[in-house]
Amino acid sequence: MLTEAQIADAARRLEEAERTTKQIPQLSLQYPGMTIDDAYAVQSAWIKLKVAGGRTIKGHKIGLTSKAMQNAVNINEPDFGVLLDDMFFRDGGDIPSDKFVQLRAEAELAFVLKSRLSGPDCTIFDVLNATDYVIPAIEILDARIQRVDPATKATRKVLDTIADNAANCGIIIGGRPFRPMDADMRWISVICSKNGQVEETGVAAGVLNNPANGIVWLANKLSQHGVALEPGQVILSGSFIRPVDCAKGDTVTCDYGPYGTVSCHFA
Repeated sequence: MLTEAQIADAARRLEEAERTTKQIPQLSLQYPGMTIDDAYAVQSAWIKLKVAGGRTIKGHKIGLTSKAMQNAVNINEPDFGVLLDDMFFRDGGDIPSDKFVQLRAEAELAFVLKSRLSGPDCTIFDVLNATDYVIPAIEILDARIQRVDPATKATRKVLDTIADNAANCGIIIGGRPFRPMDADMRWISVICSKNGQVEETGVAAGVLNNPANGIVWLANKLSQHGVALEPGQVILSGSFIRPVDCAKGDTVTCDYGPYGTVSCHFA
């Protein structure tokens, strides 16, 4: 287990990496005995730094929801991170790419809550009842921790991603909002294009068979830490495409068919 001083130091270095857009070495290499609990402790300490600096928690995100991604990083459950007020960008707007290091985009559905959700016994029916509406979204990912160590060529571990706020740095919501019972969310699909070229396609059933199951998992997981999902919060339920690498000048569009499109430009 990491000490309180090591956790605080890691959080400070992540904050500095984000501010300067200079990545830090992998925490999993620096601390070979690091655990998943340690990684979440670093994430929590970093979020507390941000809140102390004036940021506001606006929601949560879920990652690694597909079996393929879980197998790739050798875990058996998703991970989660926190959405802050400065992570929300306008649909169709510009995202200042110089603020970030290694941008990627994912397509997913966002749940906007009207009622409080808490575990440990949250069910999919609780999620459907507590959701005001669901809306298409793009999640923007970044890497404040090196993906590949330059000396050893070791790739980052899930511990590094979790500590790095599950790689989240932005969210765009748009398209047509819908009530959760007005669609079979398992069959909602997306075509993700970059600069007019199709990069990825996917179906929402790739998220734990139903994106609402991602919210179930999160509510029950957070209850172990005394945290609930609150009314008005936006919850990103997990991507159903592979991440698309992005760079300055790129335009990404996610077409959800009858549910509209969401787009952004990396300026």
